[in-house]
Amino acid sequence: MFLRNTRLTWRGCLCAISLACIASLPAMAGNAARGEYDLIIRNGRIIDGTGSPWYHGDVAIRDGRIVAIGRLADATARKTIDAKGEIVAPGFIDMLGQSEMNILVAPSLPSKIYQGITTEITGEGDSIAPLDDHIIKDNQGAYAHLGITPTWRTLDGYFARLEKQGIGINLGTYVGAASVRRMVLGDEDVQPTPAQLEQMQALVATAMKHGAMGLSSALQYTPGAYATTHELIALAKVASRYGGIYATHMRDEGNAEAAALDEAFKIGREAHIPVEIFHLKAAGKANWGKIPEVIAAIDRARASGLDVTADTYAYTAWGNSLESIVPPWAHAGGDAKLIQRLKDPKTRAQIKAYILDSSKDNQWNNEWKEAPGPDGILVTSVGNPALRSLQGKRISDIAKAWHEDPLDAALDIVIKDDAATSVAVFGMDQTDVTTVLKQPWVSICNDSEGTEPWGILGKAHPHPRAYGTFPQIIQKYVEQQHVLTLPDAIRKFTSLAAQRMGLTQRGVIKVGMYADIVVFDPAKVIATATYEQPNQLAKGMDYVIVNGAPVIADGKMTHALPGKVLRGPGYVPGK
Repeated sequence: MFLRNTRLTWRGCLCAISLACIASLPAMAGNAARGEYDLIIRNGRIIDGTGSPWYHGDVAIRDGRIVAIGRLADATARKTIDAKGEIVAPGFIDMLGQSEMNILVAPSLPSKIYQGITTEITGEGDSIAPLDDHIIKDNQGAYAHLGITPTWRTLDGYFARLEKQGIGINLGTYVGAASVRRMVLGDEDVQPTPAQLEQMQALVATAMKHGAMGLSSALQYTPGAYATTHELIALAKVASRYGGIYATHMRDEGNAEAAALDEAFKIGREAHIPVEIFHLKAAGKANWGKIPEVIAAIDRARASGLDVTADTYAYTAWGNSLESIVPPWAHAGGDAKLIQRLKDPKTRAQIKAYILDSSKDNQWNNEWKEAPGPDGILVTSVGNPALRSLQGKRISDIAKAWHEDPLDAALDIVIKDDAATSVAVFGMDQTDVTTVLKQPWVSICNDSEGTEPWGILGKAHPHPRAYGTFPQIIQKYVEQQHVLTLPDAIRKFTSLAAQRMGLTQRGVIKVGMYADIVVFDPAKVIATATYEQPNQLAKGMDYVIVNGAPVIADGKMTHALPGKVLRGPGYVPGK
């Protein structure tokens, strides 16, 4: 069960109970009613998302919902899909998608739908709203790069823009603790006064009433790194009052991961809020093999009654901004101040010394040392077009070409790209990644924005997970290595994620649920994106249906925009 607190309304309780009840129903959900349907998917092997084995059946859809399941040979519909014995499953849910900006540029989000993703949750620490003039000015480079004019200031305004333009998948978002902090404190390394903390809490309350799914934090990055546990508890308590969850990119995923876990548990317990740990990992070669200890800590917390879960993208390289190799104190005041410090010889020397000082390794998440070396950091995308030739190259190779020390080369890239460079860091062990994926409480995140291989977005060189996360799990971990069964993988993709996010009408193929459905042959699902050539759409999804409308039909994008904005449990219309 995923009832979060005693403040849920009776209607909310009924909705919450319904998913658990639906999941317990027999696979053949009664006799199908006859009549005219919008769409019937025939002859499929239905994997319903609960973890149950597949069964043969037809699925009928009307007005965007599943209205009948069973043997519907005599039923008629305006359109029929012959699944030909392929898998019919719920649409996949991306637990951390990062598409809040790109969906304004490419509403169909091809990289997502070709993976079978029909729903995305976004907003890691920084969220698309709230905004003020300072934040808009600071983000202007990203807006200009994408050709976006931010016409919203609140989450409600952003959602209104999405609904006006149309979107190809369903989208929900957290309110970011860092965004709230920036609204009140800017980018400085300061602590809020009691009055300022109340302002921050009020911003969280407003976002929750506008439909945020909960509060998120990204504590490795500034200004989120400046937040104390006390501050995060105070904000999380507000999200909890509105039925939300607390999702976190923890303060450390490497040497000090045990302390970071304890902090996440403390926030969950004291704020009385469920906890989601983003992209669970053990970062850095020194920490390889420690994932069983991390899992044991989470299992102990769960056994004690704390509602804590996690997600993963199941690649051995993570993606990040290159500026994250710089310690948090050097980021105070924002990117412009960071670049000034890197240009100043004396301060730059201090920054380099801090990065290389082993005595500081447990004081911050030192990604320079977590990489196996400069050859383990790959530039994936840049903001400055003049640096585009660096995309797809290793820091070690760039350093050789520039005749520089690798760390100096990396810091120079940060300067030249105005801190806009993204990288892939090959800092995880495959056994650890596989062990995380196997945990029953781990769902799946892309941790990459939706994109497309053409236009302005196609000029980037993303981590291959942007195009391949879900197909890779089917291809590698189900079909080839048999780490998961297909029903287990589908449960992680669907009902597990829906349950965690309170999406009580999605994530399972049952009568009454929204018709988010994928049709595919698992043996033909291929993640084609690579680190060298990432801008390649996945293959194998014959049909992807969002709210009853195909966004992929016969393996081709339809350009339909049937997605819905997903608002959280605290949503109050008009507030």
